[in-house]
This record gives sequence, structure tokens and C-alpha cells, in this order.
Amino acid sequence: MPVHRLTPILLCLLPMLGILTPGSSHPQHSRCQLIQRTALCNNGKLSFVPAGLPDSLEELQLNYNHIQTLQNSSLLRYPALTTLSLACNSLEKLEPNTFQDSKLIESLNLANNNLHIGYQETSLALRTLPRLRALDLSENELTDEMAATLLQNLTSLEYLNLSGNFLMRLDEMSFRDLHQLKELDLQRNSMYEIDGAFDSNPKLQRLNLAFNSLLCLIDFHMAQLVVLNASHNYIEWFISRPDLNDTFQLETLDLSHNKLLFFPFLPNDNHLRNLYLSHNSIRFYEHLADNNTYPNLTTTVEFYNMKKYTGNVTAQLWDDSLHGDISSLEILDLRGNQVEYFPQGFIQKMPVLSRLQMCTNCLETLDLTSEQFPGSLYELDISNNRLNQIVADRGTLITLGNLTYLNLSLNALEELPLGFFSSLSSLRSADLSYNIIDICPAEEAETSTDTSSGCADWTNIVSLTQLYLKGCNLQRIPSSAFAGLSLTHLELSDNPGLIVDESIQSLSRTLQHLGLGNTHIQDFDFSHFQNLKYLNISQNSLAHLPPSLLKLELKVLDLRDNRLSTIPSGHANALAPKLHTVFLTGNPFNCCQTEWFRTFESTKTINIVGQSDIECEDLIQTTHRIEHSQSFLCLEMGGESVLWYILLFLPICLSFVGISVIVLLTFKPSIIQKSIKKKCLKPTSY
Repeated sequence: MPVHRLTPILLCLLPMLGILTPGSSHPQHSRCQLIQRTALCNNGKLSFVPAGLPDSLEELQLNYNHIQTLQNSSLLRYPALTTLSLACNSLEKLEPNTFQDSKLIESLNLANNNLHIGYQETSLALRTLPRLRALDLSENELTDEMAATLLQNLTSLEYLNLSGNFLMRLDEMSFRDLHQLKELDLQRNSMYEIDGAFDSNPKLQRLNLAFNSLLCLIDFHMAQLVVLNASHNYIEWFISRPDLNDTFQLETLDLSHNKLLFFPFLPNDNHLRNLYLSHNSIRFYEHLADNNTYPNLTTTVEFYNMKKYTGNVTAQLWDDSLHGDISSLEILDLRGNQVEYFPQGFIQKMPVLSRLQMCTNCLETLDLTSEQFPGSLYELDISNNRLNQIVADRGTLITLGNLTYLNLSLNALEELPLGFFSSLSSLRSADLSYNIIDICPAEEAETSTDTSSGCADWTNIVSLTQLYLKGCNLQRIPSSAFAGLSLTHLELSDNPGLIVDESIQSLSRTLQHLGLGNTHIQDFDFSHFQNLKYLNISQNSLAHLPPSLLKLELKVLDLRDNRLSTIPSGHANALAPKLHTVFLTGNPFNCCQTEWFRTFESTKTINIVGQSDIECEDLIQTTHRIEHSQSFLCLEMGGESVLWYILLFLPICLSFVGISVIVLLTFKPSIIQKSIKKKCLKPTSY
């Protein structure tokens, strides 16, 4: 991997490297490791370039040292260098003649330094590298003017990283000499304008503008670009130049985490395969295109170039047929928008679509028949919408024979088309969680003649391996519900009172992940599920750990929010060597019976999630963190705390003392009279 592709953070966290034999002729040589023609001198507390390395060196890494200046004489001994990395130093400048004898350098990494101090001298040094292809200037506090100065005359540059600087505005002069530039990283600056900045870069293919302050991209005309990442900005409009007849090479466009109101106006001819639009405010406005219904509605919007004061782009609003070419689209990510419906024919424009992600939108109806979803679709996520109806005929469902992942969770579904799941022959994962859908008994699924049903049937779908039915208000699962299935994942949590005893026994050989949290389950025999690796039995008011768990090879066990006061030492010793992750918070553990915790804590292979939040109660029901339980007074006697005996005999002792005082005062009243006279009836001084 070229040096320029390593992020500054990775370079700064490189581990301490091995040290050569102390018998080297030069003291700095001992801080480097030689591997063929590469010298690794990272993290060596060096203040200058080592001078005792072989003169045939081709790659020199000096990351994470204390070099402040690269002097004219620093590299004189290494004329064969092609790669030089000085990331994470305190580098302020490169003297003008630094590379006078290092003309072969092709990759130069100066990331995470202080080049804003001596950028003018550094610029002169960079101009003497005729073969420089990759340059990393990220994290150097560079401004627009500084960057433009540093990049002058670097005509051979192909890869440039300027991320994490203070760039704000770019124009046609910023990269005017970089005619060979192919990849440019400008993420994590403060850019709000990029007017004509890339017009001089006809070979630019990958451009990263993420995490800036751009407000719009309304004159997109970079036909040669293959990947554009403009995510995490404030972009409200993306409009390509409508008068261009060029074929755009764009394959990946990322506009996620912006403020888009409209679906982007894409080029009329392109090769776009991946379109990421998640977390915007996109809606479709086909219903506003009728001039008779909305006669006074504005239909066009014009964008002006504030520098030339001329209108340059006009966008036609409301007409949802003007999205540009999306015929080659394979991935469309519209998560977290405000889509209420698909415009007529919108889905049909994407005949090779394979993944459609519509999570967290406002869809109320999904009409698979009229939309004509393509047969290439293998992932469909419409979770967390407002779906109350799905329309589909058998022919449509057969067309979706390649669908492998379907997520309909967090909707308002009460009915499904008859035979909905059984028609999806390639389905591997189905999620119906948090809908009100029951499970069909086998006989009902076979005899029903209705077009829709309030229950779901997936018997004999041999491809199905993952089924999620959380929070579906299930009461009882039919005994034949999972007949013919080979499920590895079954999630039934959040169905209080669910009866599952017989229904899941047919899955005992295949089940690896089982969720039974908040089902009020108590006595369940898990011993038959020998392949089970993940088990969730949280929120079930369990007072004791089911003994059948000890026979399993569990890796993850969720016991949160039960009524466990302790875990017997034998159980803890049996589980500890097997478990990788355990959840235990929300149980009223006994502070005087925490041997199990010490067993888990001392087992290095276990991750106790939320360990600092696990609490226990002492004898007077005061809550403490179980981590501190060793400081409590819990003296043991025959397995029972001595404090229990003290609490038992204390009332008896107090009663005996009280009775003795009453008897004494009753039969010898003269004693109290003498005491009162002695203390209270003393003569006064008057």
C-alpha cells in the first residue's frame, strides 16, 4: 500500500519497531530496522535523519519522531530514495535544496506536522521533485493560500491528501498545475465553496469532499470522475449540468448526511452503480406536478453564480421523471429520509437494482405489483416506516426469487399477502419484528382462500436461516411452525407470556442464536440445543440460573434484568471457560455471595459487559457496585453469614433487657427515688 494511503492516525500509532545490534558504526543507526532496501526508523525519538544507513536505500520511514527541519544535507547520502515518510513529527519546513540529490522520490508523506510555519521554503523544495506522484499534506493547518503555494508546478502529482487542514474556499487557481492528478482527499476541512477548482484536473477520478461545509453542488460537470464522496456537508441541491452530452464515468456517489430536499438531478448518461443518500430530507413531489391542482406553484428554480452574476443552472421542480440516468444503479440507500411513496415508474428505471435500503422513511403502502421490482433484487429493507399494507400477487413474488434479505420490522402490518414468504424461494433472513403478525398453523395456511392473511407461514422454506419475530404480540407458537426449516437464528424476545416449549424442538440441531428475552419463560430445558452459541433470556424474572445451560457451549449469554441473587460457584466454574461475553446488569445480587463474580473477573477470555454497573445488595438492602463487594463485612459461618445470627438474636436480647428494667423498677422503687433525689433535688444557692 502506498504511503499516501495511510492515514495520519495509523502512522502515529505504529508500534515500536525492533532495534539493530548496538555495534553499528553510527549511533542513530541503532534506532532503525533494515528490511532489504527499506529502513524503518519510526518512533525513535530522532531529531534528524540518520546518517549511517546504506546509500542504496529506497524507502525511509521516519514517522513519529522529533524532526523540526529537513535540511539541505539531510538526504545527501540516499540518492536512490523513492519513498520518504515523515508523518507525525514536529516538521516546520523543508529547506529549498533538501532533494538536490534525491530526484527519484515518488511518494512523500508529510502528514500531521507544522508545515504552515515554513510553507514557502517547503514549496521550493517540492518543486525539485520531478517524479513525485503521491503527496500527503494532511493535518498541517494549511490555509487556501498556503496549499496553493505548496502545489505550484507539481505537474507529475497523481495522489494528493489535504484532509484535516483549514481550507475554506477553492477556485480555478488551487490545483491549476496538477494535470496528472487522479485522486484527491479534501475531507475534514471547512470548505464552503469549490468554484471551478477542478477544471484543470482532467484525469481526476476519485474526489473526497466529506465533512466540510458545502451548501450545494449545482454545476456538476466532471465527466471523468468515478467516485465522489460529498457526505457530511450541508448540501441542499445536487444538479448536474443539463446541457452536457458527455457520458459520465461516475460509479459511486455518496451524498449521505446532508440536507437534500430533492432526489439528486443526475447526468443524463452515466454508469452510476452505487448511490448513497441516507440521512437527508428527500421526498418525491409527483403529486405537486399537476398544474390544475396547484396553479400558482413555482415550477422552476434558477441558481446564480455570485462571481459572474449570471444565471447558469435552471432546475425543473416537481417533475419526478427528471432524475437522470439510473438504469445501471445496483445499490440505492435512502435510509433516514421522508419518502412517502415511489413516483410512477421510478423502480422500473433500475432494472439491475440489487439492494434497496428504505429504513426510517414514511412509506404507508408497498405495492410490489405496480412497482415491478426487478428480479435482481436480493436485499430489501423497509423497516421503521408506516407500512400497513403490502400488495403483491403470486407472479410478482416469483419474480423476486433472488430476494435473500427482507426487513419489514417496526411497521404497522397486520396482514400479509397469502403465501408471501413461501413464494420467496431464496429467502435467507426475514425480520417481522414489532408488527402485529401471528404465525399460521399448518392447516390454516393450506386451506385458506383469501388473498391476504393476518398470519405468516414459512414452512419448508429450506433457504431460510434467520427469523426475527420480536415484539409481535405472539402468545403461542404452533407446534409445526418451523417444520422443514434449518434456522440458525431465531429471535422471539418481547413477546410476554409466549409458550414455546414444543415448537422450537425441531430446531435443536441447527439453532445457534436464540432470543427469549421478556417472554416470562421460567423452566425451559436447553440441553437439547447443543449448537447454541448465543442465548438471550433477559427480563424474565429468573431467580435461578437454568441448570441445563451448563451442558451448552455458549459464547454469549444475556441475563440482564432478572432476579438472580447469586450464581452458584459450580455453575460459574462451568460457564467461565466457555463464555466470551456475558450481560448481568439489573439483577439484585447478594453482596455476600459474589464468588461467581471473582471467577468471571479472573477469566481473561470473558467480556463482562457493563461490569462497573453491576450492583448488589447488602443485608440492609443498601445497593453497592459489585466490583467493591470485597470491602464489605461478610463473615461466613457454615455457609451462612454471622450477621444473620446477630439480626436473629438482637430482638431477643433487647426484649430481655426491657423486661429486666421493668421488673427492677416494680419490685425496688426505692432505688429510682434515691437516684432522683441525688441528681435533681440539690439545694439551691438562694
